[in-house]
Amino acid sequence: MSYDLIVIGSGPGGYVCAIRAAQLGLKTAVVEKEKTFGGTCLNIGCIPSKALLHASELFEEAAHAFPKMGIKVGKPELDLAMMLKFKDEGVAGNVNGVAFLLKKNKVDTFQGTGKILGAGKVEVTTADGKTKTLLESSNIVVATGSDVTRLKGIDIDEKRIISSTGALSLEKVPQKMLVVGAGVIGLELGSVWRRLGAEVQVVEFLDRILPGMDSEVARQFQRILEKQGMTFKLGSKVTAVDKSGKRLKAQVEPAAGGAAETIEADVVLVAIGRVPYTEGLGLKEAGVALDNRNRINVDHHFASTVPGIYAIGDVIAGPMLAHKAEDEGVAVAEILAGQAGHVNYDVIPSVIYTYPEVASVGKSEDDLKAAGIAYNTGKFPFTANGRAKVNMQTEGFVKILADARTDRVLGVHIVGPDAGNMIAEAAVAMEFGGSAEDIARTCHAHPTLTEAIKEAALAVGKRAIHI
Repeated sequence: MSYDLIVIGSGPGGYVCAIRAAQLGLKTAVVEKEKTFGGTCLNIGCIPSKALLHASELFEEAAHAFPKMGIKVGKPELDLAMMLKFKDEGVAGNVNGVAFLLKKNKVDTFQGTGKILGAGKVEVTTADGKTKTLLESSNIVVATGSDVTRLKGIDIDEKRIISSTGALSLEKVPQKMLVVGAGVIGLELGSVWRRLGAEVQVVEFLDRILPGMDSEVARQFQRILEKQGMTFKLGSKVTAVDKSGKRLKAQVEPAAGGAAETIEADVVLVAIGRVPYTEGLGLKEAGVALDNRNRINVDHHFASTVPGIYAIGDVIAGPMLAHKAEDEGVAVAEILAGQAGHVNYDVIPSVIYTYPEVASVGKSEDDLKAAGIAYNTGKFPFTANGRAKVNMQTEGFVKILADARTDRVLGVHIVGPDAGNMIAEAAVAMEFGGSAEDIARTCHAHPTLTEAIKEAALAVGKRAIHI
């Protein structure tokens, strides 16, 4: 069977790439090894985790915030099975939606493991190994995503020692959870189970949480999480987990060396990052060059070292984010159709969906200092925002970093309620090369949380009104 484009993987990057290619008139096929479409994000990643984050946030709000607002409902009771069902139903709706979109756009789908046999050829093997189908195309896009990173010597059984996948389906709330890794995934899923009643301790190899995030944001966010009851052991590493007893016993050592200690837990969540899924695809045999982290080397047009083989998403360099993969999927489809696809990597937002949320786009203060770029800072706390005050949502702030010479916005960082939605305004401004002055002079509705962005922009020019 011959196609203009074959996409291996149906995650956010893959299915979006396939749909955009089909819209542009390319005969397109998608190969997916799992039973359902949508990849890690829709099935066992961002979508189900957001469902649990939302439900657990409401559970905690009912217990602690409702009484302060004059709402008497009594102590909320957790029906974990129903909450997990709520999560699963949300996943099913999204997964079925992707299947519908592929069909609507006349994209052919093949269930099975795809392997590149060389430029222009993909072999699809069904899960039982009985059926093999050969597909041919002048263009192949690898969009196979990523897998969880494992700790050497610690076996993940998804029951007691779990990855992010197991953390979405625990049958009961653990009394004590040990989270290995203070990155986005560990903090989000740790937050879920803390809200539902677990005692959560986080062990992080570095001396700070959220590596790569703006340092000031990370420090304040850690204080907020500690106030919520989460504890942290920074500059430490988990070297072994003994699961012979009723409780797990994790051996924790200082990262710089020193005496080990034992921390007991009912569940250990390993959340130390993700690795690109490039094994078993026939890439090396086909001559596709990989870097030292097993990512596919691509040029600015997403082309690998083998003509006709392209790659997007988690299997190439850059942040492992679904929306980054989606934009790359659109770009490569447009390039293959003869258009000018492009991704602006300076304006890719990042969000942590805890409460409060943390969102950022562009450069951090750490980045700008390291690059020697002169900048001005404007900050505005939510304690001074009318809507946040009346809603009892005052934790956090907005920080805008602008070029000292041109006033062009270089980075925006938000810790606060609904930060994930608010960051979009900053991304739009930056995409159009906007200045802090542009944001400051844009009329914002009152009373809204987004007024904090306007005030932070005013603060860049030292003329904030409400502080």
